Amino acid sequence: MLKRQFDSPTQALINRGEALGIPTGVERLSAQQPQCGFGQLGTCCRMCYMGPCRIDPFGDGPTTGVCGATADTIVCRNLLREEVGGAASHVGHARHVVLSFKKMLEGKAPGYRITDKEKLLEIAQGLGIDTEGRDEKDIAFDIVNMALEDISRQDEETMNWIKLRAPKKEIEDWKDKGLIVSNAHNEIEEAMHRTSMGNDEDPLNLLIAALRIGIVDGYAGLHMTTDFQDMMFGTPKVRTVEANLGVLDREMVNIAMHGHDPVLSEKILECSSKLSSEAEKAGAKGINVVGVCCTGNELTMRKGVPMAGHNMQSELILLTGAVDAMVVDMQCIWPSITKIAKCFHTKVITTEPFVKIEGAVHVDFKPEEADKKAEDIVRLAIGAFKQRDGKEVFIPKDKSIGFVGFSVEAIIDVLKGINPEDPLLPVIEHIKNGNIFGVVGFAGCPSIKLRDTFMTESMAKELLKNNVLIVTTGCTAHICAQAGLMSSDAAEKYCGDGLKSVLKVLGEAAEVGVPLPPVWHMGSCVDNSRIGTLLKVLAERLDVRISQLPVAGSAPELVQEKAISIGTWLMSLGLLVHIAPHPRIMGSPVAVKVLTEDLQEITGGKAYVELDPKRAAEGLLEHIRSKRQALGI
Repeated sequence: MLKRQFDSPTQALINRGEALGIPTGVERLSAQQPQCGFGQLGTCCRMCYMGPCRIDPFGDGPTTGVCGATADTIVCRNLLREEVGGAASHVGHARHVVLSFKKMLEGKAPGYRITDKEKLLEIAQGLGIDTEGRDEKDIAFDIVNMALEDISRQDEETMNWIKLRAPKKEIEDWKDKGLIVSNAHNEIEEAMHRTSMGNDEDPLNLLIAALRIGIVDGYAGLHMTTDFQDMMFGTPKVRTVEANLGVLDREMVNIAMHGHDPVLSEKILECSSKLSSEAEKAGAKGINVVGVCCTGNELTMRKGVPMAGHNMQSELILLTGAVDAMVVDMQCIWPSITKIAKCFHTKVITTEPFVKIEGAVHVDFKPEEADKKAEDIVRLAIGAFKQRDGKEVFIPKDKSIGFVGFSVEAIIDVLKGINPEDPLLPVIEHIKNGNIFGVVGFAGCPSIKLRDTFMTESMAKELLKNNVLIVTTGCTAHICAQAGLMSSDAAEKYCGDGLKSVLKVLGEAAEVGVPLPPVWHMGSCVDNSRIGTLLKVLAERLDVRISQLPVAGSAPELVQEKAISIGTWLMSLGLLVHIAPHPRIMGSPVAVKVLTEDLQEITGGKAYVELDPKRAAEGLLEHIRSKRQALGI
């Protein structure tokens, strides 16, 4: 087996799994070596049953598939399908939340309410909905109908959420270049159609379609989901929370919420408080709800729930023997969790009809029956606690304190403490004078392939040393929190003098008594929308395109298809996007050249691949330096 060394709590649980004879992803990855080279290059085609066909990258074997498709065609088709998988996940999430919101308005889901009325009015006004003297519910229905238009309209009009959330300059560019989209479902359907056997063969046309799918993801996926979740559950505010596996409590019923959907997790949290007395009767001190993956981010930024672990740790947390129930909804859920759970007393509970796992208990969670279903789930966890029977529990002690909840609204509220009339001006001034050299957004997952290099943390520390502010979402936020990069102490420990001074001033403005952290938690994966909004307001305040800003994006440990569609959206906005490991495009000279070079002429963005953390950070710094020089700062 390949030997890898991870952070202390992760390694301790991997070792525990080995001692108990329970395999983890580390062993399974080792067993897969060597992984398929054709798959890694993207040159394997399975689009029809004359294949699968494989193109020899060295030119000694087949240069086309049976139908005549070249490596360029095959790679670009495969890339587009990857993006469709990512965009469909986010658009499906958005649709689920919009329909839950609609049921709430119709009185069919009485357990929910509009929490952020100010955001509701802001969205309505942005969509051109008349709000003067109107009932809140009527306004909300109009917002719902305009959201549903974006997955149903057939008139080729620009998507409502693009008009609401995309920067005006970029919208005009997209119109000129044929990148404007109207209906998310149509785009997803057409992308699947064009990549099926006997359709689009032109690699450039396929890559243009990939950009369109990225834009679908950005607005009908990310932005729409964030907007409805904020209206329904509240817009996050800055707060401190605990993070890492040490947040589990051996004396309490531990419920680990895993997935992406606050429609479920908010109810579990609420119900856990109500049923605490039942847990006490079962011999526990209470109920401890902790968050895993993006559900963890949703709960932590709104309710201060501890961040127990990222995606890779979702199976490791079960090896503690302390988790009584892992409740999952959608996306990023490893099938291995039920195999590990059966070695303990843990219940794995699935809740979505399209996400079922062999060995799990399925509770069909519906917004209409939210309170009852949540009670059923919490009682399953309490029942599991009774079955611990004194079995050994091993909880790593590691945990850190970090700041979370940096929504754009929360950031502007902090900045108003410095300049109430023009809150963005202090940031702009600090960017101009170099105290903030630039901003980099980290997104995505932890990859077993790169975790032992501490890819995310190493890149972050190199950037902070050079006065680059980092904003982060998703499981990279978990990684940064566990590494202490979202703590106040990190400002002094890791930052250059310029950034350090800015964070001190911002901490005073936020009235938190300490410097703000140098890595800002902006939410879950769908909340990459918040990064887009932050870039939009900065660009529009400066009257420049986003591609001109000294900023970049990074998926430092690429795992999910969703990261590909998010990254493509960011490139459509004009960002350089760093990726590691290599995306599956290296078998196509056309795809590599277009995405790493030529795309700059279309949108201003491009992809940048580098697996070494120090060199990756240096590449981002060089890019930021060039943008500063072009702006004359």
